[in-house]
Amino acid sequence: MDTAKRKDLILSFVLLALVFVITAVLEMVLPTTSMLFTVLKKGSIYALVAVSMNLLNGFTGLFSLGQAGFMLLGAYTYAILTIPVKARATVYQYYDGGIIQFAVPVAVGIILAGVVAAFAAYLIGLPVLHLKSDYLAIATLGFAEIIRAIFQWDKLGGLTNGSNLLRKFPIFRSTLFPFFVSGLCIAIIVLLINSTYGRAFKAIRDDEVAAEAMGINLAHHKRLAFTISSFFAGISGALLAMFQTTVQASQFKSAMTYEILLIVVIGGIGSITGSCISSFLFIACSEWWLRFLDNADTYIGSYHLAMLRPGFRKVVFSIVIMAIVLLYQRGIMGDKEFSIAGLRRLFKGKKKEAKA
Repeated sequence: MDTAKRKDLILSFVLLALVFVITAVLEMVLPTTSMLFTVLKKGSIYALVAVSMNLLNGFTGLFSLGQAGFMLLGAYTYAILTIPVKARATVYQYYDGGIIQFAVPVAVGIILAGVVAAFAAYLIGLPVLHLKSDYLAIATLGFAEIIRAIFQWDKLGGLTNGSNLLRKFPIFRSTLFPFFVSGLCIAIIVLLINSTYGRAFKAIRDDEVAAEAMGINLAHHKRLAFTISSFFAGISGALLAMFQTTVQASQFKSAMTYEILLIVVIGGIGSITGSCISSFLFIACSEWWLRFLDNADTYIGSYHLAMLRPGFRKVVFSIVIMAIVLLYQRGIMGDKEFSIAGLRRLFKGKKKEAKA
């Protein structure tokens, strides 16, 4: 590893530690019901799933729309395996207490959530990864919809609780928990991208024919990228279940995948930093900053804003998204990452402009 990359890595760890410290201080100062913590928790979860999708779309060139399906598998795996034995009778009240009569620790449940999603991705990838572009997107989107329907099937009610909610599984109270898990997973993805496997993924993205001529096994590396991406999507699904405190298949609609894809596009396809930044901005705008637009009783002084009504927030949010996409066609970060060298170039450019 050269000196510049080593400095960037040290800086990243320092900034991450600083974020943890600031978050811990905010939790001691602000009430736990503050919307800031909702944005931080959900934003960190969406950052992980956005980075996992970017591993496919941005770094390997595989256009997949199955993230919601893999998140569903992760969420259900975690919930099913961690519900306390004593609570199963009340959760599975229509299915004689359910089939599984044991519970695993939270850490094991999260890891198994990723493993189940990765295993499903491996099986699905065997046939669908031979498809390209839009055909692959349609196939993976179809998988997500099929999985959602299967998990609501009454015949599997003893395992999935049918169309009923899964609840009473362990959840996290502190914002630091999703931050730590998401940060650790994203760090692993960054290390993967900077490894020889990551360079092989980028070669496949740029030119499959040239990559194959260089000796890269296309089928193996595509399947590897697809499986790894799904593993982290499964973990994000487990974190989302902990955040929402309940799990139901109807929550994991195709609209969730489109939101994740939108986050990736806004941040920049091929940029880990961009995916993380856009995740928090997306959640903050949709969940917090623009929420007042849904209030029909909003006044500016004595003037009543008659146009505001429930649902108006989504209209304004859509306009904001369109403006960002038009002004930043390659996303906020493009394909660049946060680095010391980039900051130096930025400051040098500003100094030259000031002198001119």
